[in-house]
Amino acid sequence: MTADSVTPVADPRLVDANPSDRRLTAVDYVLYVVLVASWSGSWYALALQVGEVAVQTSLFWRFVIAASVMWVWTLGTKQRVAFPMRAHLAFCGMGFFIFCFNFMLFYYGSAYLFSGLLSVVFSLASVFNLLLIFALSGKAPRARVVAGALLGFAGIALMFAPQMEGQDWTGGTMFGLGLCVAGTLSFCVGSQISAALQRAKVPIIPTSAWGMSYGALFALLMTLALGNSITIIWTPVYIGSLVFLALVSSVLAFWSYLTLIGRIGAGRASYATVLFPVFALLISAVFEGYGFPLLAIAGLTCVLAGNILVLGSSKK
Repeated sequence: MTADSVTPVADPRLVDANPSDRRLTAVDYVLYVVLVASWSGSWYALALQVGEVAVQTSLFWRFVIAASVMWVWTLGTKQRVAFPMRAHLAFCGMGFFIFCFNFMLFYYGSAYLFSGLLSVVFSLASVFNLLLIFALSGKAPRARVVAGALLGFAGIALMFAPQMEGQDWTGGTMFGLGLCVAGTLSFCVGSQISAALQRAKVPIIPTSAWGMSYGALFALLMTLALGNSITIIWTPVYIGSLVFLALVSSVLAFWSYLTLIGRIGAGRASYATVLFPVFALLISAVFEGYGFPLLAIAGLTCVLAGNILVLGSSKK
C-alpha cells in the first residue's frame, strides 16, 4: 500500500512516526472526554442485552446498525470506499478482534464474574497496549507512561476491591477471568491494527465502516454456526440498549478512540479504559446510591494521578 493510494487523514501533520511523543491539543482532550463519556454507560447497557437473545445475535445487529451509520457518513462525505486487498485484510482483523471477538469473550466472562471485576480486567488494556507496542516496534514506552498505566490499573483494583472480596475464586471464576483477559488482549491487537492503518494514511471513517461490517459478518457466521436465530425481541429495554450501544458506544466511541490512536498513540488512547469505570461508578453513586469507601477514594486518587502521568507524557 503506497501513500498515494489512499485518502490522507484530515490533518497529516498529526500522523507522524511516533504520535505517542506528541503534546496533546485541545482537540485530543475533547475526543478523550467524548470517548470516556460514551463508554461509561456501556456496561449497564450490555447487561440489559443479556437474556433471551444470543450474544452473537445482539452483536450482529449492533454492528449492522453501527456500520450502516458509518457507511452513510463515508458516502455522504465522499470518502474513498475501495481499497486494496492488503487493507481489507487489516479491516477484517479489526472487525474480528475489536468488533466481534473481544465483545463475545466479555459477554461469556460476565457469567462468572461481578461486573466491577469486568471493568478491572478491561482496564488492563492500557498495560497490554504498551507491551504490544514494545513487542512490535522494539521501542520501550516512556517510564512515566508505564508508571501511569500501572498506577491507574492499581487504582481501579482498589475501587472495586469490595466486589472482588465477595468473588468466589473457584474454577469457573478463573475461567471467566481468562476469557476477559483474552478479550482485553483481542481489543488491544485490533487497536494496533488500526494504528498501522492510520500510519498508512487510511482515513478513519471508511476504516470504521469496513471494520464494523466485517465484525457484523463474523458475528452472523458465529450465530449461524451455533444454530442460533438472528431474531431479536422488540421490547423498549432491549431496543433502547441496542440503539445506545450501536450509536453511542460504537459509532461515537470507536470513532473517537480510533481517531485518538492516530493522534496520540494506542498506549495513551487506551488509558480511557482506566477512566470510564471511574465514571461508571460516579453514575452509580448518583442513580444507585453507591457510597465511596476509603479504598475507593484512594483508588480514584491513583487513577487521576496515573491520568496526569500518561496524558502529560509528551516531548516538548
